[in-house]
Amino acid sequence: MGIKSALPRYELYLYTAVLGVALIWAGSWIFEASSENIDRKAFKESVQPGWHYFGRKMDAADFEWMMWFSTFRNHILFALAGHVIFAKIFSLLAPKIGINGCKHRSLIFGVYGGLAVLVTMGWTYMALVLSHCIILYSVALVKMKWLCFAAGLSALASIKLEPYNSWQEALVTGSFDLQDVLFYGGCGFSIMRCMSFALENCDRKEGNYTFCDLLRYNFYLPFFFFGPIMTFDKFHAQVNNTQLTRKDREVWNITTKALLHLGIILVVDVFFHYLYILTIPSDMKLVAKLSDWCLAGLAYSNLVYDWVKAAIMFGVINTVARLDHLDPPQPPKCITMLYVFAETHFDRGINDWLCRYVYDYIGGDHDKIFKELLATISTFAITTLWLGPCQLVYIWSFFNCFGLNFELWVAKLFSLPPLSTIEGFMGGAMSRRIRGVFNAANFWTIILYNVLSLNSLEFAKLVGRRLIFKGFPLSTLSVLLVTYCGVQLVKERERKEALLEDPEPVKAVDGGKEKAE
Repeated sequence: MGIKSALPRYELYLYTAVLGVALIWAGSWIFEASSENIDRKAFKESVQPGWHYFGRKMDAADFEWMMWFSTFRNHILFALAGHVIFAKIFSLLAPKIGINGCKHRSLIFGVYGGLAVLVTMGWTYMALVLSHCIILYSVALVKMKWLCFAAGLSALASIKLEPYNSWQEALVTGSFDLQDVLFYGGCGFSIMRCMSFALENCDRKEGNYTFCDLLRYNFYLPFFFFGPIMTFDKFHAQVNNTQLTRKDREVWNITTKALLHLGIILVVDVFFHYLYILTIPSDMKLVAKLSDWCLAGLAYSNLVYDWVKAAIMFGVINTVARLDHLDPPQPPKCITMLYVFAETHFDRGINDWLCRYVYDYIGGDHDKIFKELLATISTFAITTLWLGPCQLVYIWSFFNCFGLNFELWVAKLFSLPPLSTIEGFMGGAMSRRIRGVFNAANFWTIILYNVLSLNSLEFAKLVGRRLIFKGFPLSTLSVLLVTYCGVQLVKERERKEALLEDPEPVKAVDGGKEKAE
């Protein structure tokens, strides 16, 4: 049935109340578990002294968050601020020395990025990245997509699989805390960008893009180490746009979003003083003693936190990119808004890359079962290589690939008689309610399939057992009821957005004639 089917207002109020009470209830269980076990021996390494204003320790289990917003915050801000200042100085000096600043700004971005990488990582690392660029550029000149994929995936495998990755990492001299993160991040994203360049060059009908185009694209510093990936076609078109204008209130919107990101960082840090959502799942002895509601809250909050982290990390980078007149990939869709596998991703840049070059390319319009199966298997095979092949990644890829295909199979089944006929006789509101029940169950499969990659397989198995088997029927049905309420509120938001994009036509009065006063 249509997405514009509405539910009674009082019903939505009830759903909001149920969801709000349930979130507070689950949060209280997590707060209690955090407070009572703050001095637990297993917490010693990950629960560290926090802000002295609160008089509580802080959950510091996530290396990435601490790296970005605590330990190496000043280093990262210095590099990004230097990029902005360097570009601004060039834009002011360029007219005085007779250079078109808008036309050559991509060169300036690339020069600063290359110098920053060289100073940070050394000449051997720079030579390693350039060797990947040269190899993939040479392959791109052949204009054969299968060869570009073969060369690109081989290069990606060389930094993900032993012993090739250790051999390459040993080439980088020096030692500092961020070296591993910057090494694998820079090499991995560089190879994906080079593959995008090569595949776009294959689609170019006349001539080839230059090697300088590849270097400017790859060494754009805000995207170099941490992403997101912006496909070459979009980057090349935007960075070479000489008509640089700002929309009304664009600078105000950029500033507002930057302040919003700062506010969210502070809120997350405050939460980490009271809710140890990252440390608790690592202590399985403690987890086994927690209530079903506490486990459900932990699983859900870990997914929400991972989305917040991705949104903030990419949001900081995207703020710099927007100052450079680029339109970078948007932050991922919040896990709370997801009830279908087709929209589940935590890195929109990687998602856009995979959709453009693999998933949509093979799957077409995604209504053929076999083509969809082939597209999803190919997509998750590359994703597995990107994440680094291991048992946990294999399990994650299998279940998410299965979930994506199972959705198509169920949709095909419900589109056939007699199920489609039965749904046709229902009202739009009733159809929405019934679909909401299935979506609620699907929401928790998404949670369970993805929480294992964030925490551990043991934690995901324990949550699954407690919520599906040991907690049945009380815990199982109550959690599904709360999830159903949340899904309906998400559907209501989607309904309003659909009405804004495509308003329903106003019904004519008295056979189409306007009513006279």
